[in-house]
Amino acid sequence: MIKNVCVFCGSSKPNKSHEIVDEVRRLGELLFKKNKNLVYGGAKIGLMGIIANTILKKGGHVTGIIPKILSKKEIINKDVSELIIVDNMHDRKKKMYDISDAFIVLPGGIGTLEEFSEITTWKILGIKSKPIFILNLNGYYDHLFQQFKVMENNNFLYSDIFKEISIIKNISDLESLI
Repeated sequence: MIKNVCVFCGSSKPNKSHEIVDEVRRLGELLFKKNKNLVYGGAKIGLMGIIANTILKKGGHVTGIIPKILSKKEIINKDVSELIIVDNMHDRKKKMYDISDAFIVLPGGIGTLEEFSEITTWKILGIKSKPIFILNLNGYYDHLFQQFKVMENNNFLYSDIFKEISIIKNISDLESLI
């Protein structure tokens, strides 16, 4: 059963698409409605802040996990239900993985891609296996998926990555899966 859902997303707001912000809020509402706990990166800004605050305003449970180096930059969300400060980025990902039952990847930058890459690698190698959903809002990750095909065609992916992840185009498609 999926109870704790980890969301990887940007600590920035998209400058072009209000639809992405609206969908992130809808995801927060869905997680609350389905009585899921949010596990996320602990920031109060960007998409991270939007999803956390959406759930917190409704009275839901939010666990923020943030490394010491980022906790000093005043981006920390002190309103979360539970705040876990870890030593470094690796410990953050490990803690997120350990306490989460599923992962949702939203639009984000290099950090989001790095988090997605690590949990997907663990799944491909059979080290750990939990559901991974990529919310491909407005085709945000289309070019990444094309790159995966290039890697696969050049024999740099050990398995078909599309068997290891679920690509979701909108929040409605996710509702029955979590």
